[in-house]
Amino acid sequence: MKLLTHNMLTSHVQGVIKGYPLIIKATEVKVNELEFSAPFVSRMIPKLEWSALIQAAEWLGQSQDLPAHTLIPDYEKDEEFLRKVHRILLEVEVVEGCLQCPESGREFPISKGVPNMLLIEDE
Repeated sequence: MKLLTHNMLTSHVQGVIKGYPLIIKATEVKVNELEFSAPFVSRMIPKLEWSALIQAAEWLGQSQDLPAHTLIPDYEKDEEFLRKVHRILLEVEVVEGCLQCPESGREFPISKGVPNMLLIEDE
């Protein structure tokens, strides 16, 4: 599971109000280099919950010295910044582990890079 995917996932357990961001408990993480695309990363940044992305990267020890709370001005023109965001969003992958709902504590397994967000009937 890439952190781009994680940034868009939320818990849908009954009674949970926000269920976001899901806590990452990784047992296996890998980093795969991918071709860098500045336009793609620039278009994705406004769609992200920035603080959740930074928190997820920190959980995985991959923070890349990015600003914790706010974006830098004119980030679209800063290739070094975009490369760091690219690495976090697309190259860091949780292969095994689980995601935990911050409200209910419910854990969702991650196996072979795929999070299983299915609920049991009574959830």
